[in-house]
Amino acid sequence: MSEPGKQETTQHVSHGSFPAPKLPYRPRDPRAYRPGIGLVGCGGITFEHLSAYRGAGYNVVALCDLDPKRAKKRREEFYPKAKIYRDHEELIADAKVEVVDVTTHPPQRPPILEAAIRARKHVLSQKPYTTDLDDGERLANLADEHRVKLAVNQNGRWAPHFSYLRHAVAEGLIGELTSAHFSVHWDHNWVAGTPFDDVRHLILYDFAIHWFDMLMCLVGKRHVHRVSASFRRSKTQAAKPALLGQAIVDLDGAQASLVFDGDTHFAPLDQAYVTGSLGTIHSVGNDLKSQTLTLTTARGSTQPELVGKWFPDGFHGTMAELLCAIEEDREPTNSARNNLASLALCFAAVESAERGRPVVPGTVRKLPEEAVD
Repeated sequence: MSEPGKQETTQHVSHGSFPAPKLPYRPRDPRAYRPGIGLVGCGGITFEHLSAYRGAGYNVVALCDLDPKRAKKRREEFYPKAKIYRDHEELIADAKVEVVDVTTHPPQRPPILEAAIRARKHVLSQKPYTTDLDDGERLANLADEHRVKLAVNQNGRWAPHFSYLRHAVAEGLIGELTSAHFSVHWDHNWVAGTPFDDVRHLILYDFAIHWFDMLMCLVGKRHVHRVSASFRRSKTQAAKPALLGQAIVDLDGAQASLVFDGDTHFAPLDQAYVTGSLGTIHSVGNDLKSQTLTLTTARGSTQPELVGKWFPDGFHGTMAELLCAIEEDREPTNSARNNLASLALCFAAVESAERGRPVVPGTVRKLPEEAVD
């Protein structure tokens, strides 16, 4: 567990022609704020949530699930003193709960988020926090009205390589961004026979939202003109939804591409290649947890020794940022309002794949129903 309030950076060890810049890519815990956290929904992904929270020393006081057995299982695994609820409204009403972590499926989230906000509880929502941009803006405004923080669990932002990458770009280490290219080649056929097997846009919607979000973190306020996307079934895949997807993004003075090959059975590869006027960052590995990142500038090349893994550090990072924002009375960097641009790009890509034409982000206000059914 990191010392509260202390920001971990890279280790002193690095390889290359110059020392790797030390950047604050590790999750930063609040200095003193340790509120009671209530978890709504105790499905499979919450193993990562609770692993991260326990490792960080966070205080989970309540667990809620429509199936009490699942909540009790998580209590036994992680927080033996936590109260068990079947009704989320009862958890929200618990005076010991100050922060509500909502991990239910997207259709069930909005009313839970709204109930927590109206009860003046701070909220962390699993991604995507909404499938309707107008409703997303309404919830963000509602949180402002009730003076609470609404953040989104875009945990990929705190994967060590992605976190170092976004900090490096934000600090101008590679100058003016000119391109960003992401490619993921892996086997996603594990979804066959699971509820995910019924999600039509499993790749561009459920999976690629992390990469759309990372791209928007890198480009900041730069205007996105259009996105062109496609999806296709592989002839050899076992899963029902198309496991091949790609998108080309046209930006002011830059371009980006995202390629997802979810039916790769041998030699998996995951990489990000980001170029700028002063340098290039290339991160590559055989999976998303094991990455080697290289920064190249006029000084030469360097490779920081990155600490941590996407799981569970990404889940630590999202909650840590929310808690720090509450303690420091500011907007979280992973706020719901900040996340709207990423959702707009994702929704536009799905629409483009369905219609076979370029789409301007923001013009598609709702995620097409066929994307999740």
